[in-house]
Amino acid sequence: MTTTMTAEEHKSRSDRSYKLLLMFAMMSMIMMFAGLTSAFIVSKSRVDWLKDFQLPSAFFYSTAVIIGCSVTFHLAKKAIQKDNQKSTTIFLLATLALGILFVVLQFVGFGQIVESGYYFTGAESSITTTFLYIVTVVHLLHLAGGLISLLIIIYNHFKQKYNSTQTLGIELGAMYWHFLDLLWVLLFLFLFFFK
Repeated sequence: MTTTMTAEEHKSRSDRSYKLLLMFAMMSMIMMFAGLTSAFIVSKSRVDWLKDFQLPSAFFYSTAVIIGCSVTFHLAKKAIQKDNQKSTTIFLLATLALGILFVVLQFVGFGQIVESGYYFTGAESSITTTFLYIVTVVHLLHLAGGLISLLIIIYNHFKQKYNSTQTLGIELGAMYWHFLDLLWVLLFLFLFFFK
C-alpha cells in the first residue's frame, strides 16, 4: 500500500530539512569558535599577553547595532506572517543597513586598536591583538554570508515570493541572523571579561 504525500506535507518536511541543515551549520560554527576561545584562554598564560588591553569603543557600539539587527529581522518575519509587505520591506532594509553599519564599526574598532599602538600582525603585534583580530574577522566572514543571504531574501521579497503562507526564506534568514547576533554578543562578553 503506497501513500502519497500532499503538497502541504511535502512543504512541511522540506522546510524542516532546511532548518535542520542550518542548525547543523550553526553547530559547526559554535565548535569552531569554541576552539578559538579555548586557544585564547590557554594563551593568556603567556608572558607576552597584554593584561591592560581595552576593547575599542566602536565594538561597544557595534554590539548595540547587531542587537538591533535581530530586532528588525524579527519584526520583518512577524510582518510577513501578517502579509504586511510594506513593513516587511522596511524592516528587511533596516536589517541590511544595520548589518552594514556593524561591519563599518568593526573596522573602525580595528582602526582604534591600531591608533592605540597595538597591531594585529608583524613584529609590533601581540598575541592578544592577533587573537582578537582572528576571532572578529572569522565572525565577520560568517556575517558576510548573512549579508549575502539577506540580499537574496530582499530580492525574493521584491519578487513577491514571500507571504503569510510562504515564509521559509525569511525564517531561515532570521534564524541565522539571531545566531550571528547572539554569537557576537557572547564573543564580545568573552573578550571583555577574559582579557
